[in-house]
Amino acid sequence: MSIFEVIMLICFGAAWPLSIYKSYISRSTKGKSVSFLIVILIGYVAGILNKVFNQYDMVVYLYLLNFMMVLIDLLIYVRNSKIAAATSSHRYKPEMSRPAVSAK
Repeated sequence: MSIFEVIMLICFGAAWPLSIYKSYISRSTKGKSVSFLIVILIGYVAGILNKVFNQYDMVVYLYLLNFMMVLIDLLIYVRNSKIAAATSSHRYKPEMSRPAVSAK
């Protein structure tokens, strides 16, 4: 187990709870990138697989914890995008204007 790997995972993991909270409360996708979240998930999967197949130790649980937090953030992103789509479809749509009736 590398202390530097542990520190890295703790530092990366410290940011996710606040990100999850902000995403959940804001109900918005602004400032989020789904591709970024997917790349991070792939990185954590690679770290987990490395621990499982090459040097299994307790650090695998930090990878799993971080993976779960990013996955939660991604699921909230999906929820927020559905909320945004529903909100935009329910916005006021003015009726087509009728031709003016002239008084004769």
